[in-house]
Amino acid sequence: MKILIAEDNEKLAALLKKGLESKGYAADCVIDGEEAQTRIELGHEDYDLVILDLMMPKKSGFEVCQNVRNSKIFIPILILTARDSTNDKISALDMGADDYLVKPFSFKELLARIRALMRRPKKSLPAELKTRDIVLNPATRKVLRKGQEIKLTLKEFSLLEYLMRHPNQVINREQILDNMWDFGFDSFSNIIDVHIKNLRKKLEDSKKENLLETIRGVGYKLNS
Repeated sequence: MKILIAEDNEKLAALLKKGLESKGYAADCVIDGEEAQTRIELGHEDYDLVILDLMMPKKSGFEVCQNVRNSKIFIPILILTARDSTNDKISALDMGADDYLVKPFSFKELLARIRALMRRPKKSLPAELKTRDIVLNPATRKVLRKGQEIKLTLKEFSLLEYLMRHPNQVINREQILDNMWDFGFDSFSNIIDVHIKNLRKKLEDSKKENLLETIRGVGYKLNS
């Protein structure tokens, strides 16, 4: 899951990014309202959720939220702000925000609210993903093969989940980078190849199985 953080307090934004990444999310940060709106309008299909401050330079979070909804963009928006008046909450929710959390806040509560919003996808998704005899549960973050649990790192889990949501489709490196790493990640890094290699070792029973296929010069495919 990839999250956009729109927060003009750069120290807080960095802490949020670090905390979210430690839980397996990818996160990008922007520090003013104009940049936030532009990033959402141009890249809303790359993000699963926006954490939006209300008091930002150039354009307020209220304006960003209203303009995004007027553009028929329905990405989940979680307001994270020091403004705690009832009127502010009502205004933000009426403008299209999905949730409202007041600073100072508990990071555990923020994570719980993110999980709750993630459970409201644009289209119905299965509780478990299945490919061959592999079962992946996004809620419990467990992967089973033939009933035996396979231990994966956070990135390996996220990569496998993405591939299992697109079985038998060739997924290129850019798609994987867009969905799993932040905006500034080096696209020439071999980190994807490393994760694919490690996944293959953990998942495949033999070298002849061809479960996780490399399409040379293009990308990767999970064969069902």
